[in-house]
Amino acid sequence: MLSSSNWDDLRFLLAVARHGSLSAAARVLGVNHSTVLRRVTALEQAMGARLFDKMPGGYVLTAAGDEMHRVAQKMEEDLAAANRLLSGRDTRISGSLRVTTVDILTLYILPRHIAAFRRLHPELRVDLVAAEASLSLTRREADVAIRATSSPPENLVGRAVSGLAFAVYGAAARLDATDHAGDLGRHPWVGLDESFDHTNLAHWMKRTVPAASIGYRVNSVAGAVEAVRAGIGLGLLPCGVVDRDPAFRRIGDPVPEADAKLWLLTHEDLRHMGRVRAFLDFMADALTRERDLLEGRCPLSLPKPPSPPRGEGRGEGEAQGGFSVKGRRAPPSP
Repeated sequence: MLSSSNWDDLRFLLAVARHGSLSAAARVLGVNHSTVLRRVTALEQAMGARLFDKMPGGYVLTAAGDEMHRVAQKMEEDLAAANRLLSGRDTRISGSLRVTTVDILTLYILPRHIAAFRRLHPELRVDLVAAEASLSLTRREADVAIRATSSPPENLVGRAVSGLAFAVYGAAARLDATDHAGDLGRHPWVGLDESFDHTNLAHWMKRTVPAASIGYRVNSVAGAVEAVRAGIGLGLLPCGVVDRDPAFRRIGDPVPEADAKLWLLTHEDLRHMGRVRAFLDFMADALTRERDLLEGRCPLSLPKPPSPPRGEGRGEGEAQGGFSVKGRRAPPSP
């Protein structure tokens, strides 16, 4: 039987069920491996049933564990809904705000804007979580998401504030030292690993760059930026990150097939919370003012556009600049 002292153990059951291992659950919960094992064992003893089977691929729910998992999920959803409703009535611009975004925005774009925002609201702490995988705003893993995507989740509200253009770049020093800087087929390339297979970036790379030309792969766009800076090879990089950096040289125009939109998103229940509203409005204004940079209209230099590695054209698609907003928009601020 569950008692009041066992309710907290359900968080550990949910984490292990979602992530499949004690170590992964421990990282998400911010505790050590032994704590997760101890809390799950305590819950099994309280229930008088084994909740997980340890399999070669990780921890799998038993029949009893699956029933308890459904109960725990319902409790989590009810608590999260209550929390969102109460938080949505909070008009103070203080406390903490949890924001999730991708690594390139965390490292290269957002810090200067968050510094300006904090000068206006020094009593509000911003917790920024860099994660390629989307955190759940429904479960309050974050209050705001800033995402580069063409299809934002339907359960969130927000607005697209800019396009996000990508183009081919190389290290300026490396290109200056060669006599074939415009021949993309004679350069090694930096690619992204299979975790990006679903993205426009990966689709363009597979269509355009021979696999044999990719000599280095990374699991983050920020990693690709730094690899190109080091001269490892050419890469498809975000214009807003590197166009004003003299260490890079852009080769050709932005690639329309790789572009995305920059979305500011939150849960509908949180959109009137004071600190969420203040942050969204501030960032919308700051990022909109940088659209020329983010959409690739501010290169330091631009060599003559070369032929793609396979001798093909850039493919069909509309020219970069402007975008069509899809998904739901948040109502205007009162």
